[in-house]
Amino acid sequence: MMTNLQGKVALVTGGSRGAGRGIALELAKAGAYVYITGRSRGLSQEDRRKGTIDSVLDEIRAAGGEGEAVRCDHTRDSETEAVIRRISSEQGRLDILVNNVWGGNERSIASKPFWELPTDHWSHMFDAGVRAQLMTNYYAIPLMRSNREGGGIIIHTTYWDHYKYIDNFYYDLAKNALVRMAFGLSVELAADRIAVIPLSPGWMRTELVLESLNTDEEHWQDVAELHSSESTAYIGRAVVRLAADPEVLAMTGIPQQVGSLAEKYGFTDVDGRLVPVFKVPE
Repeated sequence: MMTNLQGKVALVTGGSRGAGRGIALELAKAGAYVYITGRSRGLSQEDRRKGTIDSVLDEIRAAGGEGEAVRCDHTRDSETEAVIRRISSEQGRLDILVNNVWGGNERSIASKPFWELPTDHWSHMFDAGVRAQLMTNYYAIPLMRSNREGGGIIIHTTYWDHYKYIDNFYYDLAKNALVRMAFGLSVELAADRIAVIPLSPGWMRTELVLESLNTDEEHWQDVAELHSSESTAYIGRAVVRLAADPEVLAMTGIPQQVGSLAEKYGFTDVDGRLVPVFKVPE
């Protein structure tokens, strides 16, 4: 399947690290012009070491890709609106929107009953997660609909395994809210031929995960817990295939898992493995 996205304009929110970084890099390698947003500018030296929107843009350009890094706090509607206004002014279009911004990991996700959890889990996961993605859609969709050629794709990165319970009440509620958001938008945007896909990765080797296990991307294979993990490029490759698929509307509104898409489209992770679908423990 052709994966040439030359001429397409993409926005990846929360693109400093983790899935956002992997998606932005893969989209740029496929030829898309990629805007990356995040709050990671003006940070401490230690935080900059972990990755920023500017370091990801440097990686994109080093790989021969094109894009721009725009500082944006997506909990501030005016900043989100300004990003879309800038894309409209500079490009006149937006073909690919990846809603990846997520504040839910700003505190540890504890496996405790709902009544024992801190109530500020709500603000981290819903204000800095669900609502931030909702408002990005609110400002971006009119620009996407104005494309005379029609079409386009919106992807919500989420966590889903056939509605099995994820072991934290707020996390489960927020991630399934994103699935339902995508479904509702898929109905409303069907006439515009804009596909809306909730996309779930597996056990990803994000910077946070690697740090928690005292390792890095060069040495992860030495850690037993990571043997079934996948790189952040894996979800990026899934996004590229979805964005390039002329039949993607057949999948609109339906939750997708990266491992299943790897089988469908025939791509592998950076180490050549076809990493199977991650299953939520029973």
